[in-house]
Amino acid sequence: MSTMPVGGLVPHAIENAADLIVRNAKIHTGDPGRPHAEALAVHDGVITVMGDDKDVAPHVGPGTKVVDALGRRVIPGLNDAHLHVIRGGLNYVLELRWDGVRTLRQGLAMLREQATRTPKGQWVRVVGGWSAEQFAERRLPTVAELNAAAPDTPVFVLHLYQSAVLNRAALKAAGFTRDTPDPKGGQIVRGRDGEPTGMLLASPSALILYSTLAKAPVLDEEHRKTSTRHFLRELNRFGLTSAIDAAGGFQNFPDNYETVTELAREGQLSLRIAYHLFPQTAGQEIDDLTRWIGMVRPEDGDEWLRLNGAGENLTWAAADFENFAQPRPEHSPDYEVEFEKAVRLLMENGWGFRLHATYDETIRRDLAVFEKLASEGLFPGGNRWLFDHAETVSPDSLDRIAALGGAMSVQNRLSFQGEAFVRRYGPGAAADAPPIRAMLDRGLTVGAGTDATRVSTYNPWVALHWLVSGRSVGDLALRPPTNRVDRQTALAMFTRAGAALTGEDEVKGVLRPGCYADLAVLSEDYFAVPEPDIAHIESLLTVTGGRIVYAAAEYGGLDEELPPVSPAWSPVAHFGGYQASRRAAPPGARQAELLGQAIAESEQHRQWRIARGLTPEAASTPFDPCFVL
Repeated sequence: MSTMPVGGLVPHAIENAADLIVRNAKIHTGDPGRPHAEALAVHDGVITVMGDDKDVAPHVGPGTKVVDALGRRVIPGLNDAHLHVIRGGLNYVLELRWDGVRTLRQGLAMLREQATRTPKGQWVRVVGGWSAEQFAERRLPTVAELNAAAPDTPVFVLHLYQSAVLNRAALKAAGFTRDTPDPKGGQIVRGRDGEPTGMLLASPSALILYSTLAKAPVLDEEHRKTSTRHFLRELNRFGLTSAIDAAGGFQNFPDNYETVTELAREGQLSLRIAYHLFPQTAGQEIDDLTRWIGMVRPEDGDEWLRLNGAGENLTWAAADFENFAQPRPEHSPDYEVEFEKAVRLLMENGWGFRLHATYDETIRRDLAVFEKLASEGLFPGGNRWLFDHAETVSPDSLDRIAALGGAMSVQNRLSFQGEAFVRRYGPGAAADAPPIRAMLDRGLTVGAGTDATRVSTYNPWVALHWLVSGRSVGDLALRPPTNRVDRQTALAMFTRAGAALTGEDEVKGVLRPGCYADLAVLSEDYFAVPEPDIAHIESLLTVTGGRIVYAAAEYGGLDEELPPVSPAWSPVAHFGGYQASRRAAPPGARQAELLGQAIAESEQHRQWRIARGLTPEAASTPFDPCFVL
């Protein structure tokens, strides 16, 4: 019996007693049939009772853990619908995370300290989860700063899918010289003397960034297991209990999936994972898909680890890239030939898929292939399929997606890339990037995720803040109220919608009897905190399948013990992962800045309404009676 306060709940010998009871809570169930409750009971990983204290009291046995939520908000466990969780886990303990760091000065201090403990032959790597716009300095580190912080240790700093900054030692370790040719779609920036400066640019392909990072040392199998378990615990810290792994570059099947498979066999996963398979080699995609179709089938596995289909690329030629600092990439004029072969192969064998598609130009060409197959009665053939990202998808394309039974998955990439998007495409385009309300208004299933770890942070509350507020991590207003969602809708996108994308919406994403006992007790009430504070919420107690997989504050020590972070020099062992921070009251200068942003935001919204015929066009001269003649 837990030592938490359990007033009036007396254990007694009964059959099928609850394994876990959560009481004295403000439970948001996500179930329209019963939206709210105060207590729930769990047996064998499934919710058995939902109600109040008197409803769960008869289920308290001698071995029941009783957790008093102390009046806190409880929600269904979050489900990131697009997270590179497998790749992230394999590398987590090797990475210095700048997620949540508020100043470049602090980031460089962390880097300098880490360089002193990193052994010879290893790299210091900062790989995603941050943006220059989140720093007070509003800039990237310079090569000179990296050289000063770590003169002898290779340092690789990835900034989104746009660029990377390497110090002198990293250039040498990666083998870059004046004679190294630029790869296709990438640029090695050079000085007047022809030598690499330390800057790499995706122009627009991120493969130059991937391939350079792949030259750094990797972990052995035992360390990969420990790294993955700590990464999953870090995700549990924010209330995540499920994720859909979107595969990605340099994630080979089955080799790179062996770690999570082994952890699943041992019952050591604390996060449910539905994974996708992504062909890695251009020109070999059809062979890879054919081979995998003979090895596994969608939904193979169990509730902890299961195959969900192919993607997020099916063929490399059909992929677009999301470096908004560069022009939209132009595809080859005939990529549809191989793309159609891939889709036809999947449909004939009962495989669903997801597709990376940033731009409407890509989406329209893909839809033409799907419509051709649909005219043959082959598409979608009962298979689940969806588009990812879709920042510039058009209303016409959304209609076509709905007609073909597709779904959408959106990510808060513009939390981190919003300023670059606005500079290239303007505030009007940013207001609709992506058009979330238009997707929902068409009845499409719209799952929400982060696209962590190499672009956005894996903290889902940053994404939820973006969904609700429309603001970037640099506090730039991107989307007007007409293209934002309320808090309940945003939460449903991070719970029920994600479950629907894996065909598990009958057992996951809501809290009701018969569903998985996946839930989080929050540090703050998501439905009551000021909007800016949504991004600062964490979980104090996370439960997956009835197991307490994360516990903090009053609940500390109730979760499962993990082995220590290894290797001992790991950045995670010293700094942890996401750097939590509280929002401070703005000083006078900051208030003035926010007022200026509000004025600019108002004008952006007015122009957005004019463009859509929602308000008459009129002169925008500010009215000030002090200057009326």
